[in-house]
Amino acid sequence: MSPTEFVGAVQSALEPHRDAEKAAPMVRYMRDHFPFLGLKRPEFQPLVRPLLAGAKPVADEAWLAETARLLWALPEREYQYAALDLLAKYQKKLTPASLPLLRELIVTHSWWDSVDGVVGAVLSPLTLRLPELQLSMDNWSRDENFWLRRAAILHQLKHHKATDTERLFAYCRHNAPDPEFFIRKAIGWALRTYAYTDPLAVQAFVEANKAQLSTLTVREALKHLTPIS
Repeated sequence: MSPTEFVGAVQSALEPHRDAEKAAPMVRYMRDHFPFLGLKRPEFQPLVRPLLAGAKPVADEAWLAETARLLWALPEREYQYAALDLLAKYQKKLTPASLPLLRELIVTHSWWDSVDGVVGAVLSPLTLRLPELQLSMDNWSRDENFWLRRAAILHQLKHHKATDTERLFAYCRHNAPDPEFFIRKAIGWALRTYAYTDPLAVQAFVEANKAQLSTLTVREALKHLTPIS
């Protein structure tokens, strides 16, 4: 099955369920940035899951990249979600050669759902498995594109005890002055998540840097910790 054939099969599975009435509030929720077919996750996943499983014999790294790009290029948001599910299912087949693909997906049709989807489903487990990619994350953390910086800040979400604390805190400090909501939220989210692993380290970091951190960031970081007076 070629990438084009797979994408055609996804379209054939999803298009008959297009529902303009259900799509309308989904479009509004995403601030009119993207069209939707109108399929919520519980409806979408059973339609795509068999196709993902059927791709196993052909899903090498090159096939995954071409297929993900074709899905990402389609207008409706559900096709980008299908690309994310595909990459998540076969992320163990990805190597450092896939990092340009992930960068491309992050900066194309960018919004929190797609960026965080790339990070959570693919980038975080990939950088945990391939620590040499951390140097690329250093570059992303200082990129002009704030979505790439958000991805870098969040890329250790699933690293838990393997988190490089010094790197996490460095990204947070560097990006703290940025007024962008999605950056401030990301810093708080990354700190809050790491607080489950090392609450004292997060509390100390916030205490030492609270003059530079936004109110939003501090609130998110300390959500499950004792507030700092």
